[in-house]
Amino acid sequence: QVQLVESGGGLVQPGGSLRLSCAASGSIFSINAMNWYRQAPGKQRELVAGITIGGSTNYADSVKGRFTISRDNAKNTVYLQMNSLKPEDTAVYFCNADITDSVRLTPYNYWGQGTQVTVSS
Repeated sequence: QVQLVESGGGLVQPGGSLRLSCAASGSIFSINAMNWYRQAPGKQRELVAGITIGGSTNYADSVKGRFTISRDNAKNTVYLQMNSLKPEDTAVYFCNADITDSVRLTPYNYWGQGTQVTVSS
């Protein structure tokens, strides 16, 4: 059973920083792309940032220059460093990854349970 577990969300003032982590666990054979999505109340879920197994990254225009995605392949973990946070960054942040487990040897797309980020004074 493969799981993604996020941590690091919370309440922060505008201009502040947070670092989100997402650890994959279970019978993992390999992990390809890892992504962070977010969903604000009343809005659709949107891609925030993604990173390939080789380290190539992509970002939503709204977070470029403020957020940095990284991964530690040895720990099966992806991170999202969020700086210069704005109230409009308030959302539930979800981890997403394409994982091949060691039992079925077939890639599936997995989601974490989400972690709340609130930017407010």
